[in-house]
Amino acid sequence: MQASEIRRRFLDYFQARGHRLLPSSPLVPGDDPTLLFTNAGMVQFKGVFLGEEALPFNRAVTAQKCVRAGGKHNDLEQVGETARHHTFFEMLGNFSFGDYFKRDAVHFAWEFLTGELELDPERLYITVHHTDDEAYALWQEVAGVPETRIFRLGDRDNFWQMADTGPCGPCSELHYDLRPEGERGIPSTEEFERLGEEGVFIELWNLVFMQYDRDAQGVLHPLPAPSIDTGAGLERLAAVIQGADSNYHTDLFHPLLARVERVIGRAYEPLGSEGVSFRVLADHARAVAFLLADRVFPSNEGRGYVVRRILRRGVRHAYLLGRREPTLVEVVEAVVEAMGGDYPELVERRSQILKTTRSEEERFLATIEGGMTRFEELAEGEGEGGVISGEEAFRLYDTFGFPLDLTELMARERGCRVDVEGFEQALEAQRARSRAARVASGGEVDELEGKDGWVNLTPELHQRWIGYSETAADTRVLAFWQEGERAGVILEENPFYAEAGGQVSDRGQVEGEGWRVQVDTVRKAEGRNLLLGRMEGEFPTAEKPFPARAEVDANFRRDTERNHTSTHLLHAALREVLGDHVAQRGSLVTPDRLRFDFSHPQPMTPEEIEAVESRVNRAIWSHAPVRWEVVTKDEALSRGAMALFGEKYGDEVRVVEIPGVSLELCGGTHLAHTSEAGLFRILKEGGVAAGVRRIEALTGHGAFASLKRSESELAELSHLLRSPRENLLRRTEQLLSEKAELEALLDELRRAGGGGATTVLDEPLPGVGENGRGRYLGVRMKVRDADDARAFGDAFRENTPSGVAVVAAELQDDKGAFFAVVTDDLISRGVRAGDLVKELAGICGGRGGGRPHMAQGGIEDPTRVDEAMAAGHTRVLSILGEGR
Repeated sequence: MQASEIRRRFLDYFQARGHRLLPSSPLVPGDDPTLLFTNAGMVQFKGVFLGEEALPFNRAVTAQKCVRAGGKHNDLEQVGETARHHTFFEMLGNFSFGDYFKRDAVHFAWEFLTGELELDPERLYITVHHTDDEAYALWQEVAGVPETRIFRLGDRDNFWQMADTGPCGPCSELHYDLRPEGERGIPSTEEFERLGEEGVFIELWNLVFMQYDRDAQGVLHPLPAPSIDTGAGLERLAAVIQGADSNYHTDLFHPLLARVERVIGRAYEPLGSEGVSFRVLADHARAVAFLLADRVFPSNEGRGYVVRRILRRGVRHAYLLGRREPTLVEVVEAVVEAMGGDYPELVERRSQILKTTRSEEERFLATIEGGMTRFEELAEGEGEGGVISGEEAFRLYDTFGFPLDLTELMARERGCRVDVEGFEQALEAQRARSRAARVASGGEVDELEGKDGWVNLTPELHQRWIGYSETAADTRVLAFWQEGERAGVILEENPFYAEAGGQVSDRGQVEGEGWRVQVDTVRKAEGRNLLLGRMEGEFPTAEKPFPARAEVDANFRRDTERNHTSTHLLHAALREVLGDHVAQRGSLVTPDRLRFDFSHPQPMTPEEIEAVESRVNRAIWSHAPVRWEVVTKDEALSRGAMALFGEKYGDEVRVVEIPGVSLELCGGTHLAHTSEAGLFRILKEGGVAAGVRRIEALTGHGAFASLKRSESELAELSHLLRSPRENLLRRTEQLLSEKAELEALLDELRRAGGGGATTVLDEPLPGVGENGRGRYLGVRMKVRDADDARAFGDAFRENTPSGVAVVAAELQDDKGAFFAVVTDDLISRGVRAGDLVKELAGICGGRGGGRPHMAQGGIEDPTRVDEAMAAGHTRVLSILGEGR
């Protein structure tokens, strides 16, 4: 029986018994910051179990996609090493919300396993909580399980709770005996637990009897409506029914392992390290496919970092199997093909899933070789039993993109360990530097600046925000602070916007009799907006509120609003042109420009950029109204309002709507009509992180000034090229063609050894090549860049039947580098460019490494270059002599 049939039978069985069939919830738990990913079937019903929401039905059944690869529930380290651990898995579950309880739950589970799936009842064992006499009796009464196959265990195994307080209760697990027929004697409780840890007894299904509410003192109170929450692992059920010795040897993984075989070019062997790598690739491909389908994109924090870790662990295992190009993407494609029928989101987002996976693999492959080289140096230096310092582990993470768990895995393979505490300290030091930089740039503060010097500051002060409708107000100063030329005020009615949501704070002034504050900074602090700026004059000495006139710089505010409203239009246009995977990942809105970061796996094409720009301008010129209202969060989300990923919202939210174009949760200030933005112009589009792109753009005055600058530059270019403006394109193409011809001639000279090349050594390598005419060539060469040296090396390999060439390249920045190349026949005899250049660079005080056919190293002491080349010749002769 295939896994898809098991899934279908489970859902059909419970539907026939009055359960509402519900789809799997996304892998990102909705509105639940306590969970990184959905890790159990009950997650989508958490609010129901907590009594926070009600459903129009009291029974449900689901096949829930789950991920356990981060946070409290993390099986990442065991993946591939064991037969049962996965990052992604499917959990089948039936639920009762105050309807049936233990008796029916026991009956359903037993009937399904032994009736629908026809499992041998004699091989099923039961565990219950040691205090749960009712469940112990029901298994005997309802299912006919003898006492000898029911074990009473403690809280660790058979008591479930959602958190330290709240709904909880005992649970009962069904285990399957994998022992051969002749070894199936009834075990003692101790033997059962030991064999369970060894994987001889495997848990198939857990029935949670949610019957208590645990209070803050730990006291259990009976729930008025006890409920049922169950979970059965599809992968484990498939392994048992299909008689497989591992979850990986079921039909769920067969097509994935077959794809790995095809890509790697050799058969899967379960035993040994290669078998682990095959299984890791198959497992991680499932997690990557489903996480990307649920719009969790690679990043350096939170859920996105988990995706990146999984992807990079996959790349590393492909690397161990000899692959130096994207591999996981091929297996991810097999996941889409195998599971798209049951999970249509995989098919709908197939293109996005594959593009993102390939892009992330290519990004890591660009650095993995350098990171592996550096790790090998560290591991060799420490030796078996050594410790890789936290600082070096952090450098591998920061410079080469190696997640800590990947470094730990590699260290264990070499008999080393990693100073994790030191790594965390280095990471925290970097975060502290980032926080300090944000504070220095005027970010949000936790306390009022100069708090001890404030006059009239009391917790009872109430400030009213009027900035959505007003930019000026006759108001009162409730509290103030002054130190030298700096001062701060808290106003009773405040029209000044404090930086938030990417929009910068307002500028302006507040003045009264005998004093004025030129406001340059507005910060949120202790629930109020704090206005800071340069002080002129002195505040009154009175200890009660005094009058003031507050005025926001209207031009500054209006230009900022042009860019903010246009940011909403840009977000909508990007989703329309690129797809609904686009989500905001950051923004900056100032009077001068706007910056918008969004999820997208590859650079935008010129046509896509033009299409987005055109759509935004059409929306601007449509003179659409910009409306806003405050509604409940649930109402906003039900209307399809876009919410910022990771942002926290209260029960009531402000919704900004541009009819027919955009609907977003936003607390910033906006134009009254889109036409007030005037004009929108994209300046540039580029990448800021893997899977994250950035657009910078101008509106209004700035966009017009940018067009005028372009006009001026075109006029200047026309003058320089002595060509009318209408012929500039043709003239530029002509010049580029001439330049390409000249560069081709120059490259030909360099490949032939011209361009400042000096031969230092040209020695024979006896006994190699055709007629024993092997060659060792050492040259000094002035080059424009490393590509020139590599071109010379490529030409040597193409034109030399057998030999080694070493180039001491003098780069334009006065730095020196060795480049070594080796022909294929000598590689097979033990001569490797990476080893050779490492030795040569070491003589000159540098480091080096690379691939067997071509490698590169640094030159710190150029006076020893000739000595190093001679030593290289001696080394090659030694290797070849040992090989004869």
